[in-house]
Amino acid sequence: MVFGAPPSSESLPNAKQNVLDAWASFGDARQIKNFDEVSAHVSTNRVFRITMSDGSSLIAKVSSYGSYFQFAEDHDRLARCSSLLRGGRWSGFLAEVLTKNGRPFTWYDGQCWAVFYTDVQGNTGLPRILNDDDVVTLASEIAEFHLACAAISPSLPPTSNSVKGDAIHLYDLLRDDQAESHFGLDSLAISTLQRYTHDLLLHLEKIHYDEWVRIPILVDWNLGNFSVLSSNQNKDSSFEFSTRWDYDWFRIESRLLDFYFLSRVSSRTGDKTQFSYSAHTLTEPRFVRFISAYHQVYPLSRTEIEFLPFAYRFFILNYVIREGARFFRPDLCSQFRRDAAHHYLVESERLDLTQLLAVVA
Repeated sequence: MVFGAPPSSESLPNAKQNVLDAWASFGDARQIKNFDEVSAHVSTNRVFRITMSDGSSLIAKVSSYGSYFQFAEDHDRLARCSSLLRGGRWSGFLAEVLTKNGRPFTWYDGQCWAVFYTDVQGNTGLPRILNDDDVVTLASEIAEFHLACAAISPSLPPTSNSVKGDAIHLYDLLRDDQAESHFGLDSLAISTLQRYTHDLLLHLEKIHYDEWVRIPILVDWNLGNFSVLSSNQNKDSSFEFSTRWDYDWFRIESRLLDFYFLSRVSSRTGDKTQFSYSAHTLTEPRFVRFISAYHQVYPLSRTEIEFLPFAYRFFILNYVIREGARFFRPDLCSQFRRDAAHHYLVESERLDLTQLLAVVA
């Protein structure tokens, strides 16, 4: 997404010094000669392309979002994913985390943390609005990637977070006496959020979600997070995935959590400079086309399609409501939380899944 507005001056104001300190701790003999900020201008993270004394470049990210310990755990799992995918179709797809002493290197000063990645952001991105053939290709590529992730998933250690655990944590926060001030919302909005969180937890129990296959997923598939190459070998595809970066919302969960952002990329409006987190893209004809193409490669079940609104609600409840104040700029966090409580979640109950269910019938 292109957001246009600059990041808040309060967002990690010492980020460049943090990068310099992290690089010194990393212990590489090269020196940082130049900083080029490439932050998305929506989150509290700061991201830089740094030019080194030998002319090479790296990506440096400084963050205070969430927990350093979760951040370090995620990067350990990401490094393992990259290693397990080597030698096959997806070798080199994920931007590599720089390592030290054989482990992914992360820097932490007690307040914020940093990491360095290989710079893989130079290839071509998809157009802002995809045509029908591109939607089909996107679906096939995602399905192939999900299949590869499912194959390596048994070799990955479990993670300390989970959909159910995050939802339980949020439900406890919403029932606290200080919930209104904590979230900056009125009592009616808090009651609405309580109900949707409770209903999500009930549904997880109903479908025995704990028994579902979990794979590495990246959640945020905005067009600014991956690149493609023209496909010269496959006449049925106009492109193939080349590289992927930005791991803010990496986790090991059901593949269904990836689908909301894929519906946005597939939509008739595509990437927009002004946008909402509305659920309507999940039932657009273009997303039906996406699901149909995906299903041919990596079949989906009826229960999974029925879970789509709940996967969407988890995104809203967890990343917008529970984590929003730590991830989004303050102005966007307030806007998204109000919209979530008053519009997004209610509208998600009205989604008509008939056409999507027909695909997997």
